[in-house]
Amino acid sequence: MHTLICGSIAYDNIMVFPGRFKEHILAEKLHVLNVAFLVPEMRREYGGCAGNIAYNLQLLGGMPQIMATVGDDAQPYAARLDNLKLSQQHVRHVAGTFTAQAFITTDLDDNQITAFHPGAMGESHRNHVADAKNVTLGIVAPDGRDGMLQHAREFKEAGIPFIFDPGQGLPMFNGEELLGFVRQAEYLTVNDYEAQMLQDRTGRTLDDLAREVKALIVTLGAQGSLIYTAGKQLEIPCARPEAVVDPTGCGDAYRAGLLYGIANGLDWQLTGRLASLLGAVKIAQRGGQNHEFTRDEIAARYKQNFGSTPW
Repeated sequence: MHTLICGSIAYDNIMVFPGRFKEHILAEKLHVLNVAFLVPEMRREYGGCAGNIAYNLQLLGGMPQIMATVGDDAQPYAARLDNLKLSQQHVRHVAGTFTAQAFITTDLDDNQITAFHPGAMGESHRNHVADAKNVTLGIVAPDGRDGMLQHAREFKEAGIPFIFDPGQGLPMFNGEELLGFVRQAEYLTVNDYEAQMLQDRTGRTLDDLAREVKALIVTLGAQGSLIYTAGKQLEIPCARPEAVVDPTGCGDAYRAGLLYGIANGLDWQLTGRLASLLGAVKIAQRGGQNHEFTRDEIAARYKQNFGSTPW
């Protein structure tokens, strides 16, 4: 049975400025800022939350279905999905738009200037959960605002349990809307920054929010993660990465581990540790989809990190 992944497909255009922004931006002239940075190094990565989550879940042995919207420039991404044998049945082309994309410029101090164009992502509400068949689990990941609201409602109406993963889309919603998502979802996952913003906007504590769902997962970066479930708080350790290269897409890899664990009825300690391990594997490679692994490799690394095997 399939896991339906509602979220964005995007290109990440990453540029490196071989200098320091502070040496080219005059503080007293910020109100008339007009500056250009020469970026001799540039790469384009395949990304977006739905693309990244599906990539990891399939490597793990899951059965993902992507539900997303793309623009007229999507052919390279479509070819990649074909090569990966990831279904595009629910990837809708929106004519006259660009695929969502970020333009990220990083300087030598790791400061970043980012511009994000949502493009076709803003039309994600054109897709409907009911169009996907044989779905037993879902996730509402960052996407167009209307699409996120609609897909959560449609999952609930269809009786399909889903993870609410607001991510960078969280600021688009007010407190009542966020509580609406939580009350429709079976599971909720945020990072520590998003957890604080969620509490501020809803006026509810994490303990309060955890009582609304079967599990609330809070990732803490290098400090691991916490899972609130059945009135308990489980501490999940961080798996050891082989290298720390690029955190882009680590959260999506983690969420693929959560989806796999839920779909296969694994307990929360095992699910959390598996998710942690996928994040550690991803962080050793640049981009959201350049790492690779087999189930046997994951089992071996799980044993190295946690002293047992996941299956």
